[in-house]
Amino acid sequence: MPAPVQRDDTTVGPLTAVPAQGGRALADAVPGGGNGGPLTLLVIENDPASDLSVPALVDGRPIRTRTARNLTEAERLLTDDVHCILLDLDLPVGETTAVNLRSGPETAGSEEDADSRGEAGSEGGAGSAQAYEADGALDTLRHVLRLAPRHAVLALTDGADPERAAAAVRVGAQDYLSRDEVDGRLLGRAVRYAVERKRADLQQRQLTESRLRAEENARLERGLLPTPLLEGSELRFASRYRPGRSRALLGGDFYDTVRTADGTVHAMIGDVCGHGPDEAALGVELRIAWRALTFAGLCGDQLLGTLQKVLEHERSNDEVFATLCTIDIAPDGRRAGVCLAGHPSPLIVAGDRATPRLLPYDESGPALGLLAQARWPRRQVELGGRWSLMMYTDGLIEGRVGAGGPRLEQEGMIDIVARRLAAGERGEALVDGTLAEVHELNGGELTDDVAVLMLDRL
Repeated sequence: MPAPVQRDDTTVGPLTAVPAQGGRALADAVPGGGNGGPLTLLVIENDPASDLSVPALVDGRPIRTRTARNLTEAERLLTDDVHCILLDLDLPVGETTAVNLRSGPETAGSEEDADSRGEAGSEGGAGSAQAYEADGALDTLRHVLRLAPRHAVLALTDGADPERAAAAVRVGAQDYLSRDEVDGRLLGRAVRYAVERKRADLQQRQLTESRLRAEENARLERGLLPTPLLEGSELRFASRYRPGRSRALLGGDFYDTVRTADGTVHAMIGDVCGHGPDEAALGVELRIAWRALTFAGLCGDQLLGTLQKVLEHERSNDEVFATLCTIDIAPDGRRAGVCLAGHPSPLIVAGDRATPRLLPYDESGPALGLLAQARWPRRQVELGGRWSLMMYTDGLIEGRVGAGGPRLEQEGMIDIVARRLAAGERGEALVDGTLAEVHELNGGELTDDVAVLMLDRL
């Protein structure tokens, strides 16, 4: 019997190295890394007299072998550079381990496990799956799949029970091999196939997750990004919303614009502190409440006071607050009332060649949810005959100017808008150009959500 071979600081049983043939593509998406490096195979079996032949090369890449005699050793040896796991289904399972594996709910298994059980039922294999439900070997396989959800797994059987081997594939193994038929060449081909199939499975899952995320985003936008109700108004409307990179697709920015029966155009933009589904849901509630209260005839301090009550009743904890800016533009379009609740002041450009400036903000009130008896003064401002008004959340001005540089702040935003106005941009082109330049200065996506609303009277 050949002497044990020492590889990767792990004693490997009497394995015979033989060359492997065929195949070129190898899955670099699975754990284990890039092209050209060695492949690592983790063999989980307890037979010290195993004559399993492991190839020396797979697709011209050296193959390293680690052997674990039980699941405890396997967990210790399962590092990120392992490409594939070869699990002996005849591995003895200790009584304690078996109880632990079977005690949890069936849904606690890997995603492949759940998917495979569903497929088995739909394809008429339910009987076989049920017959092996109490099989300790399959429990061991499920445990390995939970430990290594991104690794390719091969099941090693004794060849006497093909149904058991097929059940292993249904549970989530990429393939199975019969011990009495496997040789180095077959094992090399099986490793290639298993790694490639696992990569394809992961890619398909990523595509599915991307599709579901896009659908989630579309549903979210229908709530967060409403259609403006401006029928009969001479004003032009443009808006943009971009979630920050610090989370998935949920954020707390919100806005709305409506025209009431008397011809007044009401616009609002706000930001719930924090990020995530709770904040996004609260933003939607505040927006819907604002629209309903506006159509009911409330404005200014009375409107914001009522919105604060909504926030206090709906927020998840007492530390959640929201900033808000509301504007109501008179039917003739020449003047407006502005209320600020801890929110950045809007930017206005009055006339064709005017310099952008911020609306007065010295009479602003606190953010909603901070002070129980707060007041929010409504300031009257003159707009003139031709103007552009830009409302925004603080994500736009908190970007950096260069990597590690200072924040853009409102002064930097004003400079950007002034340059783009001088270049002839208006409306949507001005909003898109401003956002693009802010992103470029920041060196990529902004950390916070950004919402921008533009109203023009030209």
